Amino acid sequence: MSTGDLLSIQPTELKFPFEVKKQSSCSLQLTNKTDKYVAFKVKTTNPKKYCVRPNAGIVLPGTTCDVTVTMQAQKDAPPDMQCKDKFLLQSVVAPDGVTAKDITPEMFNKEDGKVVGEFKLRVVYFPANPPSPVPEGSDEGSSPRASVLDNGNQNSSLFDAVSRSLEEPKEKSSEAWSMISKLTEEKTSALQQSQKLHRELDLLRKELSKHGGGGFSLLFVVLFGLLGILVGYFIKKT
Repeated sequence: MSTGDLLSIQPTELKFPFEVKKQSSCSLQLTNKTDKYVAFKVKTTNPKKYCVRPNAGIVLPGTTCDVTVTMQAQKDAPPDMQCKDKFLLQSVVAPDGVTAKDITPEMFNKEDGKVVGEFKLRVVYFPANPPSPVPEGSDEGSSPRASVLDNGNQNSSLFDAVSRSLEEPKEKSSEAWSMISKLTEEKTSALQQSQKLHRELDLLRKELSKHGGGGFSLLFVVLFGLLGILVGYFIKKT
């Protein structure tokens, strides 16, 4: 007779999410398929590694009992995530009205024709944090570091372009202001020269008037012509 004849066991394997230096747990559900009281007891080949709560108990007719198995934190992962630990679930028909406190090791002794059901469970490990799949559309062979470098180069080029676009207007503005300042100075100088020539012309005219004005007309025409040429030259430059 097996334990399966008395109890329905789900799942039939103990599956632990494995992560180094972290404890993990899994659960069993024991359902009594009979109309009798059934006592059970859980044993393991590595009792220091696992904690079973409850490790023994009574399942009433037609009811379910949950058993939690906790694996202590492990320092290293086993080769190929394979585990050789095993569990044994024993069950036996118990007298009506018994409780978990009434369970003794002798109840599971195979003597005097007593039928003790047994069910073996193996331990299975699976990664607690499986690797995430590679996103679609990503290029094979390209490393995250290369992507970071490419992005860095693009950002650097963009920054340089923006810097140049900001500096160019400043340079052009500086050149324009320099040209305006230079033209203003030349215009001021031309006006000053024009005013000086006007004053000198007035003085010459007065002098000529005092001396009778004999050569006044010709000299006046020459000076006036020179004055016109100078003023035109400076105005053209500005």
